[in-house]
Parts: sequence; structure tokens; C-alpha cells
Amino acid sequence: MHHPVFLNRACALFLLCATAVIASSAQTLTTICNFDNTDGSVPAALVQATNGSLYAPTISGGANATLCGGLGCGTIFKITTDGKLTTLLSLDGSDGSSPFGLPLIQATNGDFYGALQAGGAYPTLCGGSGCGTIIKITPSGTLTTLYNFCSQSNCTDGSNPLAVVQGTDGDFYGTTLSGGANCVADGGCGTVFKLTPSGTLTTLYNFCSQSNCADGAEPFAAVMQASDGNFYGTTLIDGANGYGTIFKITPSGALTTLHSFDYTDGFGPLWLIQASNEDFYGATIYGGASSACTDGCGTVFKITPSGTLTTLHSFDSSDGSWPRTPVQATDGVFYGTTKYGGANTNTSCTTGCGTIFKITPSGTLTTLYNFCGQSGCTDGISPAAELLQDTNGKFYGATYLGGTSDACTDGCGTIFVLSVGLGPFVETQTTSGKVGASVKILGTGLTGATSVAFNGTASTFTVVSSSEIAATVPAGATTGKVQVTTSSGTTLSSNQEFRVTP
Repeated sequence: MHHPVFLNRACALFLLCATAVIASSAQTLTTICNFDNTDGSVPAALVQATNGSLYAPTISGGANATLCGGLGCGTIFKITTDGKLTTLLSLDGSDGSSPFGLPLIQATNGDFYGALQAGGAYPTLCGGSGCGTIIKITPSGTLTTLYNFCSQSNCTDGSNPLAVVQGTDGDFYGTTLSGGANCVADGGCGTVFKLTPSGTLTTLYNFCSQSNCADGAEPFAAVMQASDGNFYGTTLIDGANGYGTIFKITPSGALTTLHSFDYTDGFGPLWLIQASNEDFYGATIYGGASSACTDGCGTVFKITPSGTLTTLHSFDSSDGSWPRTPVQATDGVFYGTTKYGGANTNTSCTTGCGTIFKITPSGTLTTLYNFCGQSGCTDGISPAAELLQDTNGKFYGATYLGGTSDACTDGCGTIFVLSVGLGPFVETQTTSGKVGASVKILGTGLTGATSVAFNGTASTFTVVSSSEIAATVPAGATTGKVQVTTSSGTTLSSNQEFRVTP
């Protein structure tokens, strides 16, 4: 039931600052940066840091242009919300290369952690491109390689990692697309792993451990830790029907398959998010009800923690195809992108150059923007990975191609901001903690803040900067939103509840 052809398709995913504004009656999209290959090309998803800047990798380009097949090995950059870009480092392959496109994470120690799907200490393995690494990067750009995959014979420790998350225990959890103890002849079916901050790796699960790979194969996205303390994730293929799975795995490695896709409800699920109603939401690259795309145009779905799945929308190419998992914004609506489809085409995206959409929890979809809406696609082609809602209320994202530079065929990619009229909010870095725990609060314009409360219970706090507050979970606090009162008297609420743990 293993699908090597699908794997090949999946693996193929692999400072000039100009401004362009495209307005409609409901939203405004602004291009704030165009890459020119020397500062990277094919930018990936963004993460907001405590210093107020956004951080992300580029999949290719950078200063080492002759390496990694002559494409450049990628970069790590930061960019301010008004478009000032700083290249922090250019990867050289030995430290890893080709970041997959999922965002870095900022850990509780303030450093960034992420996965590089290729490169590393074993460049002759994994098809001669290297098997990938897990890296730590300081906010100023100092890189430390924490782990090189394929350190074990036959890559039983996994290969081609995609992303990591930090668990409530402080360790990092992630998946590898390939490697592991099973399907060795095919390059491995993938793993779930745990990595300590010092770099000790434990394989929690090897996919295809069940007959006919009923437990799935090739996890194509990061796991996420839910409010129940367990991790939830997806596999790209296999399962009972061959089209991918959704699974739950405990921190100790006990895996339960919650759903096996059957193509009509999707094919090739991506990462999950947990919404405010405790259900999970996600997207599938292919499958669904429409025949407008060869393998189906993809879906958006929700699934309960117990495994009941509902297809919210099947794309039909006119409204996009190959959707990315949407994020839930502060208005309760989900916002996302499709890599292809939509109203506009060019020679590099003959089936459509991608869209931005919003979808209600009940499944009503609205297309907000069609990329390549400008001459020469200077507004971008094929939006990358997920959107980020910054604490200023606006959405930030990247496009793989397009923009104003002619250094890359069809452009080197862009960073854009989309405003839909949502206001500012605050975000807690770590969404749970015990009474007495220190919590970082991210926001905009926090200088002079006069109060912080955890679900109405006042907290002691220190304003670190205009974008960060350090607060203490107060005695008597209960699970709920965190509120910050600014110097102007405005109360900003957190975008999700903070869980007070025993």
C-alpha cells in the first residue's frame, strides 16, 4: 500500500524591498519585500518573535549560491512588520539545507528551533542530498546543529525532518518524512521523535509498524500538542484506505489512528491546529468531491478529538487547489492559502497561481485574494505554508515565486501583509502553566501597560519592551483569556485561552 510516486511528488516541494498595494472593499494586500536570491529565494512560513520581528527560512538562495545543486542552500532571515529585511545566515549544507517551509518556533529560552530536511553530516546519504538536521538559532543568527539524522545504520533514527514543536515538558517533538525501522528498502516510512534541548534523540514511533501500513506512512507535517497533553498529527499516505491518516500519540509513544482518509474526504492531510472549540482543523492536498484536478483539488476538514471527521469544503480549482491548513483568527474565522488554483495563471502556474481564503467554522468559504493579479505577477505566485496573524491583527505570509526580481525564473518570492480589519491582541508564549510560572506575553505597543490579568485575576508583570511583557501566573487564576491594559486604556485580550495547570 506504500506509494513511492506520491513521495516523489511530495519531495518536489522542495534586500530589494518594494511595496505594492492591492485593495478591495474588504481587505488590503501589501507586498512588503521582494527577494532577489542573494538574500534567499522561495521564502517559507513566518513566526512572530518576542522582539516584534518576524523570522523565517528561505528554501533556496543565499550567499552560498554554488552549493546545494547550484540553487543555494537557503537562509534564515528576520523582517520587521514594515518590510525591513535582515539575512541572519546563509546555510551551507553542512549545517543542513532546504528548510521545508513550515515555520521555526521560538522556544521558552528565546532561541529559535527548526528542521532542515536535507544536508547535514552525511551528504552522500538520502539520495546524495543529506538527510537533514535539527538546528537552534539565536535571535542574532548564531546556529547550532543539535542533531544529524541518519546517525544510525539504515537511518533507523529517521531522515528528512520537517518541523519541531516544544512540548510542555520543554523537549522538542517532530516527525521525519522518511527513515525509521520500517520500509527500509523504500527509504523508510517515517518516524515521530523527541529531542532534548541538548540534542539527545528518542524515536517514539516508526510508521508502517502495522500490517499493510494501516497506521500510515510518511508524516508530512509537524505534530501539535493539544490541550489534553497528547500530540496529534497526520501521515501523507497509507492507513486503511491508502490516502493518509490522522493520529494521536502520547508523549511516551503510544499511537492511535483516529481517521483513515478514503479520497472522497481528502487525500494527503497536512498539519493540524486545535481551535477554540477543542476540535482540530486541517487541510488535504488532494482528494475531495471535485474532479477539476487530476487527483482532486483538496479539502478543509475538522475532526473531533475522538475521531469524527467532517469535510467542510472541497476545492474545485476555481476557488483554489492544494490548500494549506488555515489558522483561526481572533474573529473565530479560519484564514488560509492555496498553492495553486484561483482566477489567475501564468507559465509557471498554468492551473492557477494560488489564493487567500477565509472559511467559517461551518464551512462557508470566501476567496479574499487571487495571486498573480498584477502584471508580471509582482504580487507573488504560490503562497507558502500557513499564514501568521501578527499581534497587530494583520496576516503575514510568503509566496514561493513572483515579485519584482528577475534573478530567479518567475521571481524569487515575496513577503506580504493582508489586512482584513481585525484589531490588535496579545499572545502568550506557552499557552499553559502552573501558578507562579513566568509567561511571556507578545503584543504591539505594550510600553506603559498598566495591568495584566489572567482570566480576570491580576498578575505581577514587567514590561520588557514595546512587544513583550513578562508576567507571573497569579494565585487564584483560572483557565481563560489573558488581558493587558495599555497606556491608552485599551484592553487587549489573548487570541486563545491560557490553561492553568495543576
